[in-house]
Amino acid sequence: MTFRDQVIWVTGASSGIGAALAPLLAAAGARLILSARRPRLLDQIRADCAGENVHVRTLPLDLEDLDSLAAKAKEAETMFGRIDGIVHAAGIGQRGVAAETDFDVDCRLMVINHLGPVAITKAVLPGMLARGAGRFTVVSSIAGLVGPPRRSGYAASKHALHGFFGSLRAELVGTGVKVTMVCPGYVDTGFAETALTPDGTPMGRDGPTRRGISVYECARRICRAMEYDERQVLIGGREVLAAYLQRLAPGLLARLMPRLSPP
Repeated sequence: MTFRDQVIWVTGASSGIGAALAPLLAAAGARLILSARRPRLLDQIRADCAGENVHVRTLPLDLEDLDSLAAKAKEAETMFGRIDGIVHAAGIGQRGVAAETDFDVDCRLMVINHLGPVAITKAVLPGMLARGAGRFTVVSSIAGLVGPPRRSGYAASKHALHGFFGSLRAELVGTGVKVTMVCPGYVDTGFAETALTPDGTPMGRDGPTRRGISVYECARRICRAMEYDERQVLIGGREVLAAYLQRLAPGLLARLMPRLSPP
């Protein structure tokens, strides 16, 4: 696929992977809709995309407000007349053992990381099916393929994405609508600073992600995965080996996992 004149809606566009993707897609000629909770930061990212023949709109939204998302999707579709693709880049992390984590935290992780993207997907899918073309690019995690310690609620929400979008991909065969799953490992985004601790407060400090690949390299590889119609792409350093061990040597991975500190 090419991005020129494609209408691409990026959630989580105010920071991290979503913010890094926006200028790349704009430079490739895409018409962008940028969404996140913080309008001021969205305006900054839109300014980063500035250039001749660049078309960028902002649409603030809150994935926790599930009842609002169908209306937000309809609003997004009116901005350029259609949605050709969505990059689900919004999400929140977690740091804490399951036995100490409030159930409200598990619920919040599931809403933001899984149910919010599902609600938006279901709202825009009919239009894509009617046109016979479209793409969902879903930013999951290596933790969506394995079960790392201190990430139980986060891993559950990311595993759920794989279950939903894997089934959706099977249902969409022959329709022209595609699904690309993106599984980053350590990416230098500051993602851990907002991760939820057992009582639901943000951690406020970063961890191993600062040792990860640059967010711009991650964004470049996501664009390439979209361009080449990849079904799933693993992005990161040695930590991505956990996904291969899960398939090829699960016993070994089980012995190693308690000592790991995955993204």
